[in-house]
Amino acid sequence: MTLAAERVDEVRELVRGATGRLLPRGGGSKPALSAPPHDGVVTVDVSGLRGIVAYDPAELTFTARAGTPIAELDAALAEHGQHLPFDPPLARAGATLGGAVAAATSGPGALRSGGVRDFVIGVRFVDGAGRLVSGGGRVVKNAAGFDLPKLMVGSRGRLGVMVELSLKVFPRPRASATLEIAAADLRAAVGVATTLCAGPWELDALELLPDGRLLARLAGDPEPMEARIARLVPALPDGATARRLPASEADAIWRAAADAAWVPDGMRLLRAACTPAAVVPLWDAVAAAGGDARFGRAGAVAWIAWPAGAALDPLDATLRDLGLAAAALTGPPLPELLGAVRGGAFADRIRGALDPDHRFLD
Repeated sequence: MTLAAERVDEVRELVRGATGRLLPRGGGSKPALSAPPHDGVVTVDVSGLRGIVAYDPAELTFTARAGTPIAELDAALAEHGQHLPFDPPLARAGATLGGAVAAATSGPGALRSGGVRDFVIGVRFVDGAGRLVSGGGRVVKNAAGFDLPKLMVGSRGRLGVMVELSLKVFPRPRASATLEIAAADLRAAVGVATTLCAGPWELDALELLPDGRLLARLAGDPEPMEARIARLVPALPDGATARRLPASEADAIWRAAADAAWVPDGMRLLRAACTPAAVVPLWDAVAAAGGDARFGRAGAVAWIAWPAGAALDPLDATLRDLGLAAAALTGPPLPELLGAVRGGAFADRIRGALDPDHRFLD
């Protein structure tokens, strides 16, 4: 069953009157998280709860309703030379602001600027009792009690239905340049990434590909760009080579990363926390299943394309061995996260306070 709401009071009424477990949905760009995992789940469609409520370019903040498409926000920010620097993924697929926060999805730009968690400063949501709860505010400097905005990042609709969010933004860089760096193999690429992250290069993005290539993006003012590149290339480890990509080719590559256009047909997309040390063993498990992957934020996150018909048990086991966790974004929904899932007593207490009657999914 799907119930739609276009106003906050409608959301509250739906939550109070629901007879089954509740699962919020925005644009549906991440169906593994927004589709009901079993019968008896009521989908709360908030895609109609959209629009920018307040935007102050001088203060670098905005407030928008949770169902507002990321693409719509990006266009409004671009008019003032600003952007969300964490590159929210799947914008072209209809990703919404609330969905990006609930799924904790951040793109390549999170390497330098931080992820979505670092930009959310305020939230309003309807909890399991139908109460409208507010946390944070519309300004960057506030200390309004418990940090509820951060709590909602990655909540996957299990704590409440987000209806409004406030975020800070950054000025859009005036120029960017992308280097394709070739290393001997993926293990060598991890070493190159470690070297680059330890240096003074202020990379905007750094992605690792299984064939040993790295995509390094620099962004900022155009005047020093050539000098920055000239200093970086000689500092690469022995055996690594670099070429600067034409602007059109670089734009296409980063667009494919944001849209997950690199994921082959017939595969489902998962996102996993990662570490540089885990990149190679995780890739070995993905390759053994016939999947594909790319590693963002210099190896801090893994984007995994897993064959739709393949069992997820091998991936789950590998993630557990590595102490990592993953969530499926596309494909059929999973009953729970994969890998080494944490939570414990604190998570139980939070859920008990916000959803005492267990209206949302576990």
